Amino acid sequence: MKDPTMSLPLAGITVLDFTRILAGPFATMTLADLGATVIKIERPGRGDGARAMPPLKDGRSAWFAAVNRGKKSLALDLSADREMLDALLERSDVLVENFRPGIMARFGLDWAALHKDHPGLVYASLTGYGQTGPDAKRPAYDTVIQARGGLMALTGAAGQAPVRAGGSPADVAAGLYLALGVLAALTDRARTGRGRRVDVGMLDAQVAVLGDMLAMTSAGAPPTPASTRHPAFAPSEAVSAADGAFVLAAGNDALFEKLCLTLQLPVSGDPRFADNAARVGNARLLKRLIEAVTLEHPRAHWLARLTAAGIPCAPVQGLDQVLKDPQVLARNMVIDVLDRYGRTAFKAAGNPVKMSDMEDKPTRTAAPDLDAHRGEILRWLDGA
Repeated sequence: MKDPTMSLPLAGITVLDFTRILAGPFATMTLADLGATVIKIERPGRGDGARAMPPLKDGRSAWFAAVNRGKKSLALDLSADREMLDALLERSDVLVENFRPGIMARFGLDWAALHKDHPGLVYASLTGYGQTGPDAKRPAYDTVIQARGGLMALTGAAGQAPVRAGGSPADVAAGLYLALGVLAALTDRARTGRGRRVDVGMLDAQVAVLGDMLAMTSAGAPPTPASTRHPAFAPSEAVSAADGAFVLAAGNDALFEKLCLTLQLPVSGDPRFADNAARVGNARLLKRLIEAVTLEHPRAHWLARLTAAGIPCAPVQGLDQVLKDPQVLARNMVIDVLDRYGRTAFKAAGNPVKMSDMEDKPTRTAAPDLDAHRGEILRWLDGA
């Protein structure tokens, strides 16, 4: 299959994508952004269930478009289309799936079966709980993993009900780890010629990204919900100005001294704020002292002064503002996903991995219609 992205680092790598919904498609989209040719294998008739998830624009799901852009779609019956599947496996480098353990084995597409006939194939699986352990076969969604993996207990405000973190961080973290595992396995294959099995569980990924919080807990200082406040640094949270909230973070003594000079805080020599540990213990009081100053002016006033002083800070922005943020736009982190006519169908997040000699385009091809690339893939398999 002719690949138009030969300047990209994964150009020439073909990925068979048996994933659906979010975590798995996010992983394969990441590989596509780096140049891999991703062939999305879907059920005939319906395809990936995410195709119907709202919101819809012109009958197409924004959710589906966000994580399936740049891929090719092929509808296959895994029971009846084995000859075509075998031909695809023969010419592919990576297989990615996110079915529960045992499902792929029903079709003879599990790791043990395929590794015998395709020893160079990298086989990557993403599930809720991984391939081993007492709960390996249990189903999971992002919200379930946020709860079990500890994230929900850290989110929100003290004394209030648990809060689900915005977005789908458990899905995305698992997808990123899966993509990382695939890249490591491809690197190993370049040395040995043999593919490896990559096994990522969403719960594992959630625990991994909370490693610093787990360390604090094991040291006897478990973090608790604290709204926007960081559990290990102070001040590091959202504060109020006259017209809205902004975040400031003075995570070391030098920055705190600059903050005190900039805001003229009356804390010089006060042992309650002498070092970071003391400031963390008195974070609520410190915030009240800061807001006694910041409420006097609009946040633009304070952001300008804090930035000039070299203190990390930012406005609290909605996603509509993020779509227009000059820094985000300058890095091509908001891209136009084009429809079949070359028109902008959706705005989506760009590729955060910037690399020398790699084109970082502000546009991407649309998520494919179901089975849209059957003819092209058949020609590729025939050697055309």
